[in-house]
Amino acid sequence: MGSATREALAGSRAALAELGRVELDVAEGLLAAGRVIGSSTQLRSALTDPEADATQKRALVERVFGAQLPSVAVTLIVTAASSRWSSGGDFLAGIEELGYRIAADSAAEGVDIDAELFAFDRAVATDSELELALGSKLSAVDAKSKIVDRLLGGKASPQTVAIVQNLVQQPRGRRIGEALRHAATVVADQRGFDIATVTSAAPLSSEQLARLEQGLQAQSGRPIRFDTIVDPALLGGVRVQIGDDVIDGSVASRLSSLRQKLAG
Repeated sequence: MGSATREALAGSRAALAELGRVELDVAEGLLAAGRVIGSSTQLRSALTDPEADATQKRALVERVFGAQLPSVAVTLIVTAASSRWSSGGDFLAGIEELGYRIAADSAAEGVDIDAELFAFDRAVATDSELELALGSKLSAVDAKSKIVDRLLGGKASPQTVAIVQNLVQQPRGRRIGEALRHAATVVADQRGFDIATVTSAAPLSSEQLARLEQGLQAQSGRPIRFDTIVDPALLGGVRVQIGDDVIDGSVASRLSSLRQKLAG
């Protein structure tokens, strides 16, 4: 991520924070606008043109989206477009992130969007046909959307459904599992905690998880929520991932390292 994008993201998050609570329809509007922008190279170039000023970009956004989106969504798109981004792809990612953060804020207390996203990720990962249907470039967008409605409609929160619908309709080159996990991380960050994906060869006890939570929370300074995965291929030990940081203490990892040393 370039420095320009980091600054643009910070500005977009600050603009969102000033708004307070925003409803789900704004998140859905932002995500829909992001899909339109992603499908039009001309529109994306115009919105990220460093030579165009905020007034010009607002006029363009209002002309294209004013009749379809809540005014708050229009304002947030203009704010994002008025910043300098390292690439057009980063701008799209920024719009997507704003949508996910608003979805997180709009959820009622006790609605664990991140847990629902991880549960869907596991369901997809264990069903190769489903993964292909949702992830293939050859699958029609409408067909993907109907699958999501059938699997999540009435079972997951509207926020989770909106997020999953967006990522299957505009994957931006990502595998579906990667996109789901990223979305869960953004949601968690907006709600003030980190997600640690803990993979172990056998289920960890509540005492082991409590000790791990204490240690990780002391390092990060934020509450930790676990997404636990059992993978016998690790043989033993634990692999922990928080964002891009990975702590791999698995037996499989140590054996691999040893083999590399012996081969070298």
